[in-house]
Amino acid sequence: MKQLSGKVVVITGAGSGIGRAVALRLAREGCHLALSDIDTTRLQETENLLSVFKVKVSCHKVDVSNKNQMYAHADEVAKTHGRVDMIINNAGVSVTDSVANVSYEDFEWLMGINFWGVVYGTKAFLPHLKKQSEGHVVNISSVNGFSPWPNHSPYCSAKFAVKGFTESLLQECDGSSIRVSCVHPGGIKTNIARDSRFHEGANKGTDKETMVKLFDNKLARITADEAADIIVRGIQKNKRRILVGQDAFILDWMHRLFPVSSVRLFGFITKKLG
Repeated sequence: MKQLSGKVVVITGAGSGIGRAVALRLAREGCHLALSDIDTTRLQETENLLSVFKVKVSCHKVDVSNKNQMYAHADEVAKTHGRVDMIINNAGVSVTDSVANVSYEDFEWLMGINFWGVVYGTKAFLPHLKKQSEGHVVNISSVNGFSPWPNHSPYCSAKFAVKGFTESLLQECDGSSIRVSCVHPGGIKTNIARDSRFHEGANKGTDKETMVKLFDNKLARITADEAADIIVRGIQKNKRRILVGQDAFILDWMHRLFPVSSVRLFGFITKKLG
């Protein structure tokens, strides 16, 4: 979608992190925004930051894991803004635990948001996008959508699933008015580690505080604003696959060149880091 000014863009998980940064970046492009989050306090903070832009902004408390809420959200956005041009399925959470010990409750909670939220968002908004001359579906996966990490099986499962779901959609929409992009961020300076449900790290001596410090100081290499700039430029170029951060490119090529040994290597490194 090369021309963004005047477009109506829906962003889930817009209360912080990549969602907030993308909202600000798109507002600078002149996009009107429909923002959702489960945390209304954070969402209000995002709305306050957008007040300097001359664009229409609507905010909605939505649980993306609830199918009925997502379909109602789609209808409400279309009614409020008169149209929908793009959906960015961004909302995401994290669980850190081993396969042996992770509870079904935590696994289902994460899959509900990270995977089913993407499915519901895509299917609920797709009919509205098809009414426009050009629509765009942007789904946020992760480097963990092609590169797994130990003690993150729920997160990796969801992100692998988002990649497969989005690439299938891309095939189906080929030649139509709908553009599709799958985004794979590497380490981005957001609250995802701090907000995670942490139970057991790959190195069993690591606690949540240590894990958060490691993520913030060593793994998160770029800011959410930098990530947003890469994502928006990718959208403007109609890129089908958007890698965010140098680490994303490195992991991608390592996995391409060494699909078996890289899995063992990444596992070994993660356990050493904790």
